[in-house]
Amino acid sequence: MKEDELTERSATAMGGKEGKYLTFTLANEEYGIGILKVKEIIGIMPITSVPQTPKFVKGVINLRGKVIPVLDLRLKFDMEEFGYTERTTIIVVEFVGQTGVVMIGIVVDSVSEVVNIRVEDIEETPAFGEKLDTQYILGMAKVEGGVKILLDIDQILNAEKMTMLDEVA
Repeated sequence: MKEDELTERSATAMGGKEGKYLTFTLANEEYGIGILKVKEIIGIMPITSVPQTPKFVKGVINLRGKVIPVLDLRLKFDMEEFGYTERTTIIVVEFVGQTGVVMIGIVVDSVSEVVNIRVEDIEETPAFGEKLDTQYILGMAKVEGGVKILLDIDQILNAEKMTMLDEVA
């Protein structure tokens, strides 16, 4: 197969990943999630802890009368815990859980911007070996001389691991 055909096939596969992404930082790295999954961006607020939940589940917040589970994406990704600052943000995202559409807050270090990422700027996730699960990564976006890791929030919040969040909500 010619190199042109490979490039064209890769672009076709990535076509569904093209679009607008909300970018944010975690531990000085840039990430992005599809803007259509984002429902709201709020500053850090008091979080009520819920006993016997995994460490990455910070608890719940009351957002205009609705109880929303909150998880810390740093801890979900096994990164070093970091104290919250004035730039720490909760991104409220929507995903389909076992009981229907669920809103969940994810804590990030800071929100950067909304960027439009073209198909030709997205590359497949590199293979890191058999043991490493990277299903939650949509691809790698080449933006302004750097790389932003595009996340599939539905995979991060997959039903199997997040059933108890569904129940809390």
